[in-house]
Amino acid sequence: MADEILRRTPPAERTKVPGLSLRQYKAILRKDIVMELRTKEMVTSMGLYSLLTMVVYQIALSQSGSAFDPRTIAGGLLWLAFIFTSMLGLNRSLVHEKDQGCLEALLLSPVDRPVIYFAKASGNLIFLLIVETLTIPVFALMFLQQGGYGGSWWMIPLVLFAGSVGIAGVGTLLATMSVNTSGKDFVLTVLMVPLMYPLLLAAVSATSAAVLGGDGSISQFWSGIAGVAGYDAIMVLAAYALYEFVIGA
Repeated sequence: MADEILRRTPPAERTKVPGLSLRQYKAILRKDIVMELRTKEMVTSMGLYSLLTMVVYQIALSQSGSAFDPRTIAGGLLWLAFIFTSMLGLNRSLVHEKDQGCLEALLLSPVDRPVIYFAKASGNLIFLLIVETLTIPVFALMFLQQGGYGGSWWMIPLVLFAGSVGIAGVGTLLATMSVNTSGKDFVLTVLMVPLMYPLLLAAVSATSAAVLGGDGSISQFWSGIAGVAGYDAIMVLAAYALYEFVIGA
């Protein structure tokens, strides 16, 4: 891994203090994508977990009666599935790096720490979006048949992308922090769930407005999107600033 990044870095750049190198970013991101295409382990496990979560939700709500409209809680169910699915993928992405020695190789190579952060976060974002794309049709089939979909078609993709940016950005930092601990899964969950609360609150509000539609849904949707965007901007910048200290700890 380190040799590949060194080959992609011109000799003149190896001896000076590196900046946010696009060449290095592409090399790390390409490595993550190629590895996943070969094994398909992360996307497969995340996808199955998300789909099984939808099935469990459906079974749990099947006895609620015909008067109950599942669309009223569909947004919350969807984001709960995504947040726990993302933790599964985030753990795997960094554990593989640690077990195979890639993380140590990256630290020894002339790569800026923020470059590693953005490359890993981008890879996690891509994998999470793939899983979400596979989950949405199942979600619609199970929970949106009664009453239909009330919003415009572009609402769900927009809120999913905005929310996923925050999950991948903050989750990559937290997964890097927890990878060196003995209880990786437990530590990541304890750290991630409280920090994700503001994002989930805004994302669920926007998703519910998109699903239900009706009067006032547009204003509620944009209010939720503004909350998600504000969270993304603040937390991703904070993760960017802290990553150099976290990965070297």
